[in-house]
Amino acid sequence: MAKENKKMEPNKKPKFSAYWIYGVIIVGFLALNFLGGGNMGSAPETTPSDFNNFLSNGEVERVSIINRRKAKVFLTQEAKSQEKHTKNKKNSILPTSPNDPDYEFEFGDLQNFENEIARIKSENGVSTEVGYDTESNMWGDIFITLLPFALIIGVWIFIMRRMSGGAGGGAGGQIFNIGKSKAKLFDQNTDVKVSFENVAGLEGAKEEVQEIVDFLKNPEKYTSLGGKIPKGALLVGPPGTGKTLLAKAVAGEAKVPFFSLSGSDFVEMFVGVGASRVRDLFKQAKEKSPAIIFIDEIDAIGRARGKSNFSGSNDERENTLNQLLTEMDGFGTNTNVIVIAATNRADVLDKALMRAGRFDRQIYVDLPDVRERKEIFEVHLKPLKKEEGLDTDFLSKQTPGFSGADIANVCNEAALIAARKGNKAVGKQDFLDAVDRIVGGLEKKNKIVTPGEKRAIAFHEAGHATVSWMLEHAAPLVKVTIVPRGQSLGAAWYLPEERLIVRPNQMLDEMCATLGGRAAEKVIFNEISTGALSDLEKVTKQARAMVTIYGLNDKIGNLTYYDSSGQNEYGFTKPYSEQTSELIDKEISNIIEQQYQRAIKLLENNKDKLTELAEVLLEKEVIFKDNLEKIFGERPFGKKEETIIEPS
Repeated sequence: MAKENKKMEPNKKPKFSAYWIYGVIIVGFLALNFLGGGNMGSAPETTPSDFNNFLSNGEVERVSIINRRKAKVFLTQEAKSQEKHTKNKKNSILPTSPNDPDYEFEFGDLQNFENEIARIKSENGVSTEVGYDTESNMWGDIFITLLPFALIIGVWIFIMRRMSGGAGGGAGGQIFNIGKSKAKLFDQNTDVKVSFENVAGLEGAKEEVQEIVDFLKNPEKYTSLGGKIPKGALLVGPPGTGKTLLAKAVAGEAKVPFFSLSGSDFVEMFVGVGASRVRDLFKQAKEKSPAIIFIDEIDAIGRARGKSNFSGSNDERENTLNQLLTEMDGFGTNTNVIVIAATNRADVLDKALMRAGRFDRQIYVDLPDVRERKEIFEVHLKPLKKEEGLDTDFLSKQTPGFSGADIANVCNEAALIAARKGNKAVGKQDFLDAVDRIVGGLEKKNKIVTPGEKRAIAFHEAGHATVSWMLEHAAPLVKVTIVPRGQSLGAAWYLPEERLIVRPNQMLDEMCATLGGRAAEKVIFNEISTGALSDLEKVTKQARAMVTIYGLNDKIGNLTYYDSSGQNEYGFTKPYSEQTSELIDKEISNIIEQQYQRAIKLLENNKDKLTELAEVLLEKEVIFKDNLEKIFGERPFGKKEETIIEPS
């Protein structure tokens, strides 16, 4: 323990602050001002009336008038020996000398004071001398003169330190070092706990990134055959799929200097700062080569040049991009620095940045499939206290389209829900509730809904369930609820089939099931409501995609107006004529109307069962697949996906 205490002692020393120096200087000026003015303030104070008594008694040898406002009194030798005067000397706390005055005091008008002295001298026949003198406080005058300049300089230093992000030193702490790189360095002295074992799924992307790490660890293995180490790798994919996590794993595995920063770190209000930071970043990386530079969200500076440049406002960003292009592949480029970047907007990046020789590899990090979701669940379930026998296969199949970040959120939300319920472990139902909470929002059981509105909501949701049950390619039902959740008044949960390609009849069945809610309102109440807004938005997007993107419409033909490069974002013209635009609108409307009429026909043929299902929903508020099986019987289109859905 003694050794540990000794080691801790140096850390307990207070840090030196420059403000102590400023304080000492100020106190010194004040001391000189008040204590350094010659002999001023060295004699006891008296009053003008007492002085008149001393003068009348002949006890004053001479009077010295200082600066026309203060009088210094010098007593005769006989008077100094009197007890009343020696007593005042003893009470004085300041040291005295024989040449110091015995008393001093301030008077009012000089002319009146001189007349009073002359009167007392003539009446009492005393011969007191009256002299005049001038005293000055040199240090006090200097202090008063320099004080305004000192205040201005102090305020300027304070503002400059605030602008530079604090009063600390270092390369980034001063306003004059604003062009320095803001990259955070991870090396052998930095403990990065993330490794490739923590990255579940993403097998293809992991192999690509692991190979880059292997390049740096064993370069001879590749260069011996004449190959060159790649200069850059671009991680592309939707948000939350694990791009930054892969970069963290590289930092933990590479065992080489790893510079991490965001694309927005190059952006500054001052001209030329972005390019300067790029130069400084690559200079530091080359000094520590072999090294890796990771730029997250590179689209902040890598957006295509010349776009939206109506006012010249993005010239600074383009200068930064030009400098980055030069550093990655230009004269004097060092091949021992590898650049890894991540973005979810690869379509807007500049073509010069994407070419081989800069980013030699583009690694697509896609949403995980059912097998990868199981692996991700197993990673995030490790720190949780879960019930024994929890089926990760079931959880992975219940979360289609979820990213790695979404799955992490599900696990955390399930733990919070279990704790809220007072459970000792996280169970299957907690995970299902977590999925509902994330997808649909928080339940609002206390929301005021009239009986008429509740009945309309029940038939709307029952319409979705009925139509989807009758269609072969509609997604299998999980559950239906009329409890308000989030912004919706009711919801139906389905388990969509994970398809790599989608055929027209599959899309049409999904659109028909989506319109089943509005069709049920029309069949039962013979009127419609605003409750189908989200349904209409969904089917409109699907129909437009069929016509303008996927070429699935006979009238339009095998054409697509989709631009994968994203260049249409900046245009003001449509890639088709006005006649084609009218035809597109007409075909979209026809597709939606056909599926709406199809849903109405299905519900009219099964009106009794629709009503029975809605009544059960009104009674229980939440129903599952087995409730539909009791009313409709077994679904005629049995699929493997349906066998994994179990009622909660």
